Amino acid sequence: MSAEKISGAAASLSTARSSKTAARIEAARAEGRAAFVGYLPAGYPDKESSIAAALELVRNGADVIEIGIPYSDPVMDGPVIQQATTEVLARGFRIDEVFEIVQAVTDATEAAVLVMTYYNLIDRMGAEEFARRLAEAGGAGAITPDLIPDEAEDWIAATEAHGLDRVFLSAPTSSPERVAEIVQASRGFVYAVSLMGVTGARSEVSHAAERVVRAAHDAGAERVCVGLGVSTRAHVEEIGRYADGVIVGTALVAALRDGGPEEVGRLAGELSGRPA
Repeated sequence: MSAEKISGAAASLSTARSSKTAARIEAARAEGRAAFVGYLPAGYPDKESSIAAALELVRNGADVIEIGIPYSDPVMDGPVIQQATTEVLARGFRIDEVFEIVQAVTDATEAAVLVMTYYNLIDRMGAEEFARRLAEAGGAGAITPDLIPDEAEDWIAATEAHGLDRVFLSAPTSSPERVAEIVQASRGFVYAVSLMGVTGARSEVSHAAERVVRAAHDAGAERVCVGLGVSTRAHVEEIGRYADGVIVGTALVAALRDGGPEEVGRLAGELSGRPA
């Protein structure tokens, strides 16, 4: 599907509902900072703890929460997140838990709550049904790392019908034509992958990150957030100079593993520079 067709399809189905994610990122921009986006796996180490950890994230400066849906073949996830989601699946995780977690977090906070999921899980339920249930739970939308705009017609239609954001990924290897398609298809923000590979904490930010952000902005993206490899306050400050949001995942999951929701809150406050 071309960028023009993607844009036209979205426009023809557009609703009056605004983007919750965009609103949170723009609020951060108005304060002169990049938005802080925190990732946690759904149901890890159990449902109540994952809800408590998400609430600690918000209390300590997170603007947007990503709730990852455990999946048996997580091709983008590094060892820390893989281990966490493997444990969740082993205890008999149900997809319904995701909507319950999203509902609990949105009921208690003003943060935008996205789910991050491989598209097979949406496709299995049906794009319309998944979007409806996510919207009813108060969710802002979804990040789909393995879905490309060319194959997203059903998902674009479902998210437009229910006023949900849809976040596509742009990588260092994305061609200018592909970046244009990603920008046109995305709603909320574009996820800039800072490096090729899987998630995981790293000692420094990839030199490609700024180039990926610039390419998306040049293609018309209003908001671009950087993820993969972000784990320190220094990383957040560095990326915040050129990106609209900074995404942290592995470091927060490790904090939850080692110290529970309280440690997630402590680390979030350190990363955001805005502890409770």
